[in-house]
Amino acid sequence: MKHHQLVSRAALLLLAQSVALPAFADSGDPSSAPSAPVAPGAMDVPVNGRVTDSQGQVVSVTVEAQRLNTARNGLQPDVGATVYRFTQADIQALPQGDNTPLNQVLLQAPGVANDSYGQLHVRGDHADLQYRINGIIIPEPISGFGQSLDTHIIDEVNLITGALPAQYGYKTAGIVDITTKSGELGNGGSIDVYGGSHQTLQSSADVYGSQGPLSYFFTGTLGVNNLGIEAPTADGSPLHDHTRLGNGFGYLSYIINPLTRVSVMVGTAANQFELPNTPGLPTNFALAGHSDFNSANLNETQSELNNFGMLALQGTNGGALDYQVALFTRYTRTQFNPDPVGDLMFNGVASDDFRSNQAEGVQADTTFRLNATHTLRAGIMAEEEHAVFDDNVLVFPATAAGEQSSDVPFNINDSGASTGYLYSAYLQDEWKLTSKLTLNYGVRYDGMDEYVHASQLSPRVGLVFQPTNATTLHAGYARYFTPPDFELVSASTVSRFTGTTNQSEVTQDSPVQPERSHYFDVGVTQRLTPALTVGLDAYYKIASNLLDLGQFGTALIYTPFNYEYGRVYGVEFTSNYKRGNLSAYLNLAYSRAQGKNVDSAQFNFGAAELAYIANNWVFLDHDQRITASLGGAYELGRTTFTADAIVGSGLRSGFANTDKLPWYGQLNLAVIEHFNAPVVGKFDARIVLINAVNSVYELRDGSGIGVEAPQYGPQRAVYAGVTKLF
Repeated sequence: MKHHQLVSRAALLLLAQSVALPAFADSGDPSSAPSAPVAPGAMDVPVNGRVTDSQGQVVSVTVEAQRLNTARNGLQPDVGATVYRFTQADIQALPQGDNTPLNQVLLQAPGVANDSYGQLHVRGDHADLQYRINGIIIPEPISGFGQSLDTHIIDEVNLITGALPAQYGYKTAGIVDITTKSGELGNGGSIDVYGGSHQTLQSSADVYGSQGPLSYFFTGTLGVNNLGIEAPTADGSPLHDHTRLGNGFGYLSYIINPLTRVSVMVGTAANQFELPNTPGLPTNFALAGHSDFNSANLNETQSELNNFGMLALQGTNGGALDYQVALFTRYTRTQFNPDPVGDLMFNGVASDDFRSNQAEGVQADTTFRLNATHTLRAGIMAEEEHAVFDDNVLVFPATAAGEQSSDVPFNINDSGASTGYLYSAYLQDEWKLTSKLTLNYGVRYDGMDEYVHASQLSPRVGLVFQPTNATTLHAGYARYFTPPDFELVSASTVSRFTGTTNQSEVTQDSPVQPERSHYFDVGVTQRLTPALTVGLDAYYKIASNLLDLGQFGTALIYTPFNYEYGRVYGVEFTSNYKRGNLSAYLNLAYSRAQGKNVDSAQFNFGAAELAYIANNWVFLDHDQRITASLGGAYELGRTTFTADAIVGSGLRSGFANTDKLPWYGQLNLAVIEHFNAPVVGKFDARIVLINAVNSVYELRDGSGIGVEAPQYGPQRAVYAGVTKLF
């Protein structure tokens, strides 16, 4: 089973020139056999549905879909970038299979560091990931505990990093490019039940198929567990951590003619969390009518909703021109509900926090093959966002020194709304200088009209050289422009809380600026043997107004801020082995991420910490020096033995991130059995062991910049699942 590939798409195209590929693959469906002899030149393998072209010829819907899929792939180059690829077979070979959360799938790629609350840090950036579904940008949701996209929708996902072509903008640490499952290759579906430790029970179902030119794919997941958020103590079964999760996704595709397709995609994620408690904490504030409060009985909750929809027209003229035009919309909201009594007595503030964001936009991409050596690509994107925040904050009166002066709380409403705009355009040329050397160069314009107004013209250049079929070298430079997350930036008035227990030691609140950076990347991929491929990649980023995020309150709603100066650099090694029934991979990464002088949203920091950062380079809170991921699978008849693991040298902690947490590791194991019973038919069963060696480790200890509470990794847990295929 092929697990992962570190490749350049240009290299794949060069390799493909020497291989004669069939127009389609045999689906194994008896209906794919020809029903009668056909005349020479006609399509001789009709499949499930048939349509007729303008000359009355029968045309295979599957062949049309593959032609259109090829055209769509041609719209998304990554010449000079680094691509790490997960196929559906790769995901199924992970211990949890399709029940693996998307963030944990991506953790098996090089340079991806783990964090609490499902966060990922790619190449030393805090989040800064752009998600695309079938080539269309999905506006980011308000960050929270849950995953917005369900792994069950994925047919293939690529993590694209490095010096990106001009086509990619705004979020640039990594592009998570998802190709969804579809019904274009047959009819069927599955039902999956998965559960075990922490009272986990999750059920999923999907159905897919086609009727003539119409194909469809629908999937949904519902689940509950008692470990939705990492435990704040070393106890593997935290108090008050019940979680309810729900995801749904639908995809419809209609082939208008052999060269044109219209598609609709809709998705939703609705999650509800209890925030886990730490017992035995002392109260810090006096509240009228209450003498004490048991911290084990706190009742804080957070609900999250993320809905999105897309309508796309995609086509080709069968030769030089490919295009896709898409309309998209997304609504996201987060509601944090405090424990009014407990939060006041422990924190001196109980804040009911609401955030929402509605986004609509249009994206258009085109490819024009000018001749055998030049392929031009161009596109535009425009997005409007409307963000709302509404906080009702219970606080106590306080002296100028911040000391509580009354035990009677009062409410301050802090609310507002704003509309912002993002817009961009790009033009690039993929120039095949020789059969072994490809240059991709272009320029991108990005603009933002939000809490600040800014724009940038960004050159991009990438070079791929393939001296032999076994060796590929790439190098690139990119100028990046990264706006802050509009839905996370509020116009909250700091002075509104002066004289309360929620007042800030620092009152300066400069507006958050977009990050501007220079990014350099160079790498090589070498196939050492037919079974073993290795790769090495190095990168360096120099940034002004380096963006970072911090959790500066109880609610998991991150706040963006800037470092005036930033530098991020590192090296990644990857290796993949596949021979017979054995496949394995190993990724190692070294990273260093630093910033200096906080120059926006300063009120979130203490005066001493702010002064220290102004004069010293400090590590970013998500800086992890060494990150590793590894795994493998072995097929023995109908049984598959599989494992994966992550290792990290520890995230930052302490005053101004001057300390770090210890090394940690987690090993997951599974056994998968494939059945084909006479009456029941095909089904798979798996037993999963999470954290097999029961390593107890902290991802966060509650200290460091923008870190609110401790979080521990999961302890040993056992799960089992059954998937029925039909």
